Amino acid sequence: MATSRSLALAPPASARRGQHPGIALTVIAATQLMVVLDITIVNIALPHIQQALSFSTTNLSWVINAYTLTFGGLLLLGGRAGDILGRRRVFIVGVLVFSFASLLGGVAQSSSWLLAARALQGVGGAIASPTALALIATNFKEGPERNRAFGVYSAVAGAGGAVGLLLGGMLTSWLSWRWVLFVNVPIGIAIALLAPLYINESERHPGRFDLPGAFTATAGMVSLVYGFIRASDHGWTDAVTLTSFALAVVLLSAFVVNERRVPQPITPLHLLRDRNRSGAYGLMLCVAATMFSIFFFITLFVQEILGFSPLRAGFAFLPISVAIVGAAQFAARNQIRWGPKPFLVAGSALVLSGVFWATRIDIHSTYVGGILGPTLLFGFGMGSIFVPVMLTVVSHVAPHETGAATGSLNAMQQVGGSLGLSILVTVYGTASRNEARQQVGAFLRQATPQQALRFRATGTLPAPYSSNVLVHGITSAFQMGLVFAALAVVIAVFVIKVRPAPAASDVSPSGGGT
Repeated sequence: MATSRSLALAPPASARRGQHPGIALTVIAATQLMVVLDITIVNIALPHIQQALSFSTTNLSWVINAYTLTFGGLLLLGGRAGDILGRRRVFIVGVLVFSFASLLGGVAQSSSWLLAARALQGVGGAIASPTALALIATNFKEGPERNRAFGVYSAVAGAGGAVGLLLGGMLTSWLSWRWVLFVNVPIGIAIALLAPLYINESERHPGRFDLPGAFTATAGMVSLVYGFIRASDHGWTDAVTLTSFALAVVLLSAFVVNERRVPQPITPLHLLRDRNRSGAYGLMLCVAATMFSIFFFITLFVQEILGFSPLRAGFAFLPISVAIVGAAQFAARNQIRWGPKPFLVAGSALVLSGVFWATRIDIHSTYVGGILGPTLLFGFGMGSIFVPVMLTVVSHVAPHETGAATGSLNAMQQVGGSLGLSILVTVYGTASRNEARQQVGAFLRQATPQQALRFRATGTLPAPYSSNVLVHGITSAFQMGLVFAALAVVIAVFVIKVRPAPAASDVSPSGGGT
């Protein structure tokens, strides 16, 4: 399926209201915030969703997975569509699809209805997110101006997860779980109306939609993510799990073969020949795998062990948001002076230190004594990484491949987060089951006959035995998270070799500003 060659003849449309960089950046950043925070804003509302729509505990996880699978799987196609059809046009379509799906989810009357809406949200997010990032290159000149824009975008993208937890707690506590979805509708409509007024359109590049590549990449990533998710519940030797992994290998291998053969691939593999760019992709994969897990397990700890309400749990993540924003702005302002590498190395080291600190928590840990410190380190680390990794990815990319490059970066973040969380959840489940057997023995040795009878009837351990099981599982998961964080440090130190001057000034994927 090819686009018309005449697309390249039409000049890109300028913003109707002229050049207003501040408003343009606000519109772009608001879109990314809406897409990113949707992953976490629903987490706080899950117990209420389960009760309202009669989800089983196992099926409840698909409220998150339906979104992340379609989002991660279709990001590459979304980036390519922006290159061919025009980024602003595709951006608006993605925002409207996302908003419509949010409305459908908010009025859902059954579990299947909600899951379908969440999957459609993922489609809209996959269209809007990569084009939003690419539009920064279209609307901001290379150098300090674009670096500052990337800094704002990175801060919003990095802090979106924590903001989602806070906003989800507020909406769920004060209104209803449905408002964690409804809130996207007015925001999306406003963005769609403002985009043509303040955002410049990009040049359309004639080309073909690589449908076989899009299918094999999407289906392969979905199969791989599903395999890890399935393994967390049914184990690594489960037949469906193994089949899913095998299918993922076949599909992703077919994707690579297809990308090498077609003249206009959805993901030009030569982008990976650049050592710095491929290293940046790998770094984002590892950091995202750690990031998703930190949010998930810390949220579990503060609510189940510290007894925080959803609203208070949301407020507990405010410091990490401040750390991300501050570090991202500092990194953006100093790219010209120091270049990306020092920030990538320091940021990865901070993430590793934060995860290591988090492995030390126990049932007696407090928020200030055990949680605040690790999350601050993690926030400063993530904020330091996001700007330089984006600049590294878009550096020296041809105009018609910008969408593919940024779409791949978003895909690495989304799929890396999904895969990392699934792996750590599997570690958590195994460690919790092993610890539960020990705690059951310890409880029964000290329990009264009445307590033992109650346990055999309900199968539920009382505190502090149940808390010991939960915390042991969480710390075991964090220990596995150390592997991802350590890999990020290795990539930052040994793989990425970026000189300060070119990295700070030659970041234009289109050879200049608008």
